[in-house]
Amino acid sequence: MKRLLHLLALAALALAPAAAFAQAMPIQKPAPPDAAHRFDPPWNAPFQTGEAFTVPGIDNVPDLYGDVVDPQLVVFFGGNQFMVLDDLLREFRKAYPQYQRIFVETLPPGILAKQIAQGGALVVGNLRIALKPDVYAAGKSRMDMTPEWFARTSSYAQNRLAILVRQGNPKKVQSLRDLGRPEVRVSMPNPEWEGIGKRIEESYEKAGGAALKTAVMTTKVKAGSTFLTQIHHRQSPMRVLYDQSDAAPVWYTEAFYQKMLGHPVENIEIPAKENITANYVAGVMKAAPHAQAAEDFVAFLTSPAGQAVYRKYGFLPPAN
Repeated sequence: MKRLLHLLALAALALAPAAAFAQAMPIQKPAPPDAAHRFDPPWNAPFQTGEAFTVPGIDNVPDLYGDVVDPQLVVFFGGNQFMVLDDLLREFRKAYPQYQRIFVETLPPGILAKQIAQGGALVVGNLRIALKPDVYAAGKSRMDMTPEWFARTSSYAQNRLAILVRQGNPKKVQSLRDLGRPEVRVSMPNPEWEGIGKRIEESYEKAGGAALKTAVMTTKVKAGSTFLTQIHHRQSPMRVLYDQSDAAPVWYTEAFYQKMLGHPVENIEIPAKENITANYVAGVMKAAPHAQAAEDFVAFLTSPAGQAVYRKYGFLPPAN
């Protein structure tokens, strides 16, 4: 017993300094989740009513909007137009109050095309949505791949490229040619399913020939300094904001919107001789479940009210 008491006394002496240190240096509590995810989408103010349950990084589906139950209009938009939706749908409902239950997707056009080819079915996590679109809107090159889908099409806006960097531009990126530098980490849309990826490759060739395209899209992909996105309009801004990438070629309106939000980014403009122009086209689907709603929505896109929304977010007028 005496030996046991002696051992306990020694243990108490050994732990005393540690206990004193713990009292002097309290345990640091981790930062709250909202601070850790301060740049996570959705970046818009949710316009749906109901119990709000959005958990950044876990339960967060920013590219699916509105009513999945008995919608009166279903629109599949190319993802780079997500920023207009709040204003666009509000103004559309004012002009056409008969349409209140609207469902919209803003995913990459290639993913939307695959979804349409499978009857409109989309699986996100454990959720399956099967709604056929009334309207499909994307870049003209994508729309031209499936002319048989549409009863009619209409051009409604244009866009161009820019380079998104963090505030202060720490890597001193001034042009597309700088994206070929080994030390510049690039967030790049995957051309396999994001139409902007192919258009950016065109600009690389304009700015630096095949050598620049190879450097960014082959050499640096293999080295890990070019990251290929799946949803560039969400991933690229977040990678720049969280210092995972130094620069991201994006549509001008995407960089414009991040600055509208007050996020710490800068927009590096690309000169016209190296830039490209995207022509956005909306198509009324031949198989539209809500044909009149589709016609009304496409007409609204080119109306003064619709065009005012697109101008607000930095888009150019439609091609003639």
